[in-house]
Parts: sequence; structure tokens; C-alpha cells
Amino acid sequence: MDEDNRAGVIMEEISVVEVPPQLVMGMTRTGPYRQIPEMMKDIFTYLLGKQAKITGPPMFLCHEMCEEEAIEADKNNSAKVEIAVPIGEKLDETDEIKCYEIPGGKMARIVHKGPYEECKPVYDKLFTWLKENNKKLTGPIREMYLNDPREVPKEEILTEIHAPIE
Repeated sequence: MDEDNRAGVIMEEISVVEVPPQLVMGMTRTGPYRQIPEMMKDIFTYLLGKQAKITGPPMFLCHEMCEEEAIEADKNNSAKVEIAVPIGEKLDETDEIKCYEIPGGKMARIVHKGPYEECKPVYDKLFTWLKENNKKLTGPIREMYLNDPREVPKEEILTEIHAPIE
């Protein structure tokens, strides 16, 4: 079996990209990361009901700034879990779902292929690269979900990760 057909594959080396600001509909909850699928369902139900023009893949923004912080926050049900979906035009908000712009800027980019729960080697590589290149995170890491796990085998799931850097 070649490397690209195994679960948990790092698809490419880390590159630095310039990402434009994006108008999104998003929601934030405090608790464990396992609530992400439910939050995705809630936001897509809302967007489909509004016939929103979706302009990019859905994303999770991780506000914990290192692996240890993320593990602790998840364990304590205190993680700040933000889900956002890029849209083409401003929409009405609800008490929980808001319309706002997420900042653009310089990002370290890498792609993971395989099940979400097997992303750890990708994050290890990303954090090693940040340290080796004297880069500091300047905001939440973003995971963009490039395909739908209900439509592709788990080994084919693609997650693009952007880490905002100085």
C-alpha cells in the first residue's frame, strides 16, 4: 500500500500562504471538541434554510494555542469551540449564529488525509516547523474540511490546516 492510501497521511510539506479575510456565519460554544459535528449540523441547517451562498469549506477554529492547552480544555469541557462557514453575503443572525469576518494574513498550511482522529502527526509536524522556523501563532488554528465524511471513506477525508503566523 503506498503512503497516500494509508490513513493519517501528511499530504504535503508545510507551505506559507496569504489568506484573505472571509465573511462567515459562525457559532461558538464552550465544552468538549466532540460537539463539533453537532455544531456543523446546526449551522448547515440554518444556512440551508436561508439559502445561503456558501463560498468555501466549513472550518473549526481552535483557540487553544498549544497541544497541552487543547487536551486540558477538552478534558475539562472548557474548550472554546468555534465553527465557521464562508458565505457570499451578510445574513441575519440568531442568538447563537453570528455573521462576521475572520481575519486573513500569513498562514502556515498543511493537509492531512485520513480520519480526523489521526491528525496528531500533522500537528506534531506543524508545531515542530513553527519552532524550527521561529514562527509564533498569532491567532486560532483553522481546520478546513475539504470533503464530507458521509460521502468519502474515512481514509479519504481531507483536512487543510492553517496556522496564522507573524
